[in-house]
Amino acid sequence: MSKLTHFALASALALSLATGAVAQTPAKPAAKAAAASAEKWPGLPPGAAEEIAVMRDGTKLAANVFKPAGAGPWPAVMTRTPYLKDGRIDKEHDPDGSKMRQALVAQAKHYTDAGFVYVLQDVRGKGRSQGFYAAFENDVEDGYDSVEWAAKQPWSNGKIGLSGGSAMGITSNEAAMAAPPHLKAAYVVVAPYDLMQNSYMGGVLKEKDVIGWSKGQGVADDVLDQQRRRVTDDIFWNRAAMSENRKYIQIPIYNVGGWYDIFNHGNISNFEYLQNQGARGARGNQKLMMGPFGHGNLSGDLTYPGFDRLNLATDQEIRWFSYWLKGEQNGIMDEPPVTYFMMAGAEKGRVSPKNRILTSANWPPAYREVRYYLEPDKTLATKAPGGEGTKVSYRFDPANPVPTVGGANLTFERGPMDQRAIKDRPDYLRFQTPVLDKDVTVSGPVKVELYGATDGPDTDFMAKLVDVYPDGYEAIVLDAPIRAKFRNGRLPGDIKMMTPGAPEELDIDLWSTAITFEKGHRIAVHITSSNSPRFNVNPNTGEAEGEHKLAPRVATNSVYMDASHPSALVLPVVYPDGK
Repeated sequence: MSKLTHFALASALALSLATGAVAQTPAKPAAKAAAASAEKWPGLPPGAAEEIAVMRDGTKLAANVFKPAGAGPWPAVMTRTPYLKDGRIDKEHDPDGSKMRQALVAQAKHYTDAGFVYVLQDVRGKGRSQGFYAAFENDVEDGYDSVEWAAKQPWSNGKIGLSGGSAMGITSNEAAMAAPPHLKAAYVVVAPYDLMQNSYMGGVLKEKDVIGWSKGQGVADDVLDQQRRRVTDDIFWNRAAMSENRKYIQIPIYNVGGWYDIFNHGNISNFEYLQNQGARGARGNQKLMMGPFGHGNLSGDLTYPGFDRLNLATDQEIRWFSYWLKGEQNGIMDEPPVTYFMMAGAEKGRVSPKNRILTSANWPPAYREVRYYLEPDKTLATKAPGGEGTKVSYRFDPANPVPTVGGANLTFERGPMDQRAIKDRPDYLRFQTPVLDKDVTVSGPVKVELYGATDGPDTDFMAKLVDVYPDGYEAIVLDAPIRAKFRNGRLPGDIKMMTPGAPEELDIDLWSTAITFEKGHRIAVHITSSNSPRFNVNPNTGEAEGEHKLAPRVATNSVYMDASHPSALVLPVVYPDGK
């Protein structure tokens, strides 16, 4: 099993990373943590020695230590996991836990064969570690203490790296923010830059992946309601947020992300900041790799062969740690900082050769913003509209939301699925260009500048970037929402209800991508007001999140497209003149 696969499987099994709010109501989770601890212990994986690190408050955290053959000391790579260092017994598929232990041994061998000690530690309150588990609330301090503990062990030469994906990527980032002196580098796969921004995109809760997952884990209804209310910006979100605290990071980090991953923006944002604005030791020493994958296997009829040639799980990570922990001159820092997969036509059996791996000196590559303006006839044009008062209106009924079909999901179907599954309906607007007479290559951040109005105090607008194939396949590329009352921000003082009937600019951040819309395809943007169960459905009342005192109402929403309100899809086009 590759390490990347291990991360994906672990993430699919349990993703508390989106549910940090649970920690603020400890009574219910505490009972669950105790139940988890009472599960039958599968025992140590072969070759592991269990060692105990004592945190600054006296809490003892358990770790499996795997050592290379021969005499040490060696550099060490550490992963801090909430997914149990010894695995978990699956009564149906792995009744004695042997399969999981074999996978853990294979993961450790990845490092020990390369001359590193591998340390896999249960985070506080998980597995064999003491304490109460509060997702990512203690991992700044515990990460610091664990790195410094590892550096002082007889098997360690004092040079420590951190590695992990998803939840383990978050714990790695949090430890890096604490700047432990013996931490020299990290390798982070699919991790966010800000849990609040990721869990509540545009102020809209990811209903299925946050609430749905938590409910399936037995989290109490009162805690779920608390999660629903946590949409505004506050100190509890920011105490451990990368967006606020990455300025303290002093090490090189290799970030690996996926174009269809739930944390697409996280790896990119962290790389951009650390590479260009980071502290000494971080600035100029970062790497970014973006591939055509999601947080699990992609659904739909597209495929992207060839990316495995990069050998993510073995080659790049080992080269990275060999350079920074061993001083091995293997050329990795002579290579371009950014490696990314340029997607193109990818229908199974007809994959375009324009799908390719590219490199760049930075992210994003140089581009020009090109606006594709929404027209009332449902086309997209590069010429700005004229006139006044032009708009398209529709009725949005919260009781009849638009269904989710693909996208950057975790717990259900994800990836470039065909949006034709969403049948024609008056509240789902498809705007598209004429058939392209030449390729349009896009690399960088995508947004929609939408001028929207509603007849009530609040509503949602949602946008999708879509690649329309010659045969009609509508492949979703990116999608994101905005809740109108959060259009100015999410500090309490930023919240402002809409004036009924008055258009307002609503900027929708679709995150980043790299894709070639090929000649013969069309570029499309789909506009609607719901996407369920991916996102929480707005009742259109303006009521605070988590409240249910007012009856949901049907809203009449309008998209303006005139000289004063030029709604547009904004693409980062590379070589816009076709040169």
